[in-house]
Amino acid sequence: MTVEFIVLAAFFGFVALAVLVVGYFFVMRAKPEAAAAGSIFAGPGLVQEPTLQDSFVHIMRRVGQAFPTGTTSTPAARRQLEAAGFRWEAAPQVLFGIKYAGALFLAGLGGSAATQTGQGISTVLVGALCLGGFGFLIPDRVLEVMVRRRSERLRRALPAALDLLVLGLEAGQSVDQAMLETSRSLRKMHPDLSAELYRVHLESRASKSRLEAFRHLAQRNRQPDLTKLVNLMIDSDRFGTSIAPALRTHARYLRTRFRQRAQEAARKVSVKLIFPVFFLILPSVLLVTLGPAVLQMKQQLESFLR
Repeated sequence: MTVEFIVLAAFFGFVALAVLVVGYFFVMRAKPEAAAAGSIFAGPGLVQEPTLQDSFVHIMRRVGQAFPTGTTSTPAARRQLEAAGFRWEAAPQVLFGIKYAGALFLAGLGGSAATQTGQGISTVLVGALCLGGFGFLIPDRVLEVMVRRRSERLRRALPAALDLLVLGLEAGQSVDQAMLETSRSLRKMHPDLSAELYRVHLESRASKSRLEAFRHLAQRNRQPDLTKLVNLMIDSDRFGTSIAPALRTHARYLRTRFRQRAQEAARKVSVKLIFPVFFLILPSVLLVTLGPAVLQMKQQLESFLR
């Protein structure tokens, strides 16, 4: 077994693990609550043919349960996962399993690479520890990116949801029925907000009150605009005011905010273009425009000195 074969095998394993992790976090998006009822993690007694995603989740859950931190998941990790859209009971164990698996794999890869180069035991340990810590922290950074992207998707879906809620309320539907119809209408275009509204509907049908269901909606998601909408719904329900005009006004306010943010981003473009123009485009322009003149001046000076 040559050194080149070991390096190629380690590189292939690293690429395979990276593809699995990226595919799990970015390709396999969180399903809506209504569609997730048929998942193998939705509850006991459900028989369904396991997919590749389910097998990967099972393996990572077993790895996470093998460590003490994975079995006693912290509330902070669960809140982070809920904000990213992962609501199953075993989600923290899966997260810790991915972190431990990535740390062990990168630590072994770094240690083997340092050993093949003939380094000392201290260098091997330092390389293994550094790469292991890097592999342990990568899933947290990926999860933070997923939380921000999901929050942005919820923010973009709010005006359409408010318009549908206003139409349902003005047509004579109750708040719960209008929320259910809005969730069904947004299932294809905005599945994240559809899942949240459907969960609020399910909680209100269960033993929880409507105010408590709205508060849970604001606690699960880290979106300021959604929190404002929840506060508006709570105040309207508490004081008995009409909800439809308030929702219409709030939808108009959100669209104004979107327009202002777009204008602000457009005005920042000119400032952000200063650095690429100055360091990348301007030297090329100077080279093209002044290059021939410099060459001609050099030739004339050489002929003059002769």
